[in-house]
Amino acid sequence: MDTPMLFWILFNAFVLLMLALDLGVFHRKSHEVSVKEALTWTVVWIFLAMVFNTVLYFWRGQQQALEFFTGYLVEKALSVDNIFVFIMIFTYFQVPTKYQHKILFWGIIGALIMRVIFIFAGVALLEKFHFTIYLFGALLIFTGYKMFNHSNTKIDPEKNPVLRFFKKFMPVTPTLHEDKFFTKIDGKRYATPLFLVLILIETTDLIFAVDSIPAILAITQDQFIVYTSNVFAILGLRSLYFALAGVVHRFWLLSYGLAIVLIFVGIKMLLIDFYKIPIELSLLFIASVIAGSVFFSLKFKKKESAE
Repeated sequence: MDTPMLFWILFNAFVLLMLALDLGVFHRKSHEVSVKEALTWTVVWIFLAMVFNTVLYFWRGQQQALEFFTGYLVEKALSVDNIFVFIMIFTYFQVPTKYQHKILFWGIIGALIMRVIFIFAGVALLEKFHFTIYLFGALLIFTGYKMFNHSNTKIDPEKNPVLRFFKKFMPVTPTLHEDKFFTKIDGKRYATPLFLVLILIETTDLIFAVDSIPAILAITQDQFIVYTSNVFAILGLRSLYFALAGVVHRFWLLSYGLAIVLIFVGIKMLLIDFYKIPIELSLLFIASVIAGSVFFSLKFKKKESAE
């Protein structure tokens, strides 16, 4: 279903307004985000997403509303996986908590731009070359299989090719300079470690986008639904990070649940020309797997190794 340009303009104006309020009003100065503040913003973003979902229901019907909600749920769950990586990056570079919000803010701006490119490119590929849906499906199944080894993921910035390439052209200061990305020393311009962290956050999201965009394209290929569900999930990622950063390690089974979800949507893409799994069944399965992985993570604590 084609969405009139006016609705694209209104939605993006809303996004820009919220981002301006976020950085220009609520987080004008770098400060440590409390759990209470993070939980409040998490609830606000979820509430706004559900309001938009309700508008979709009365505007475009139950099917479109269910597609948005399912896509939003998948993207929201996958964003929790990003949090594991964010924690490792911030820990490696010893980034103070009060500077993390600024990095995530600009990281999310970059993520929104990349997601737009991926979404329109993905939909265009599926419309022009239908067989690519099988490639996307196979990619999701392979990614889901790899995620079962998620606990072995390591962050080694020294081996990151993007950072190594960047350091060849721009000197980097050995220490932080407050919340600045760049600074001048003796008249020479330097990048700070905070900018290296931002680069890592962006490249990490690029990798996650390769998984998440095909996942939501298995649910719907409506560009407006894909885009809006992605945007709402990404905009709420910062507050979700600060709300869960201290307890996210307790959700040790979530990566396995996400792996099952990715394999499921991958199979759904492979079967699309033979059997279209109803959106209601997809939503029930995805919600059950995610809820189950969270519940059993909290019920059964992970056994720590002797090491």
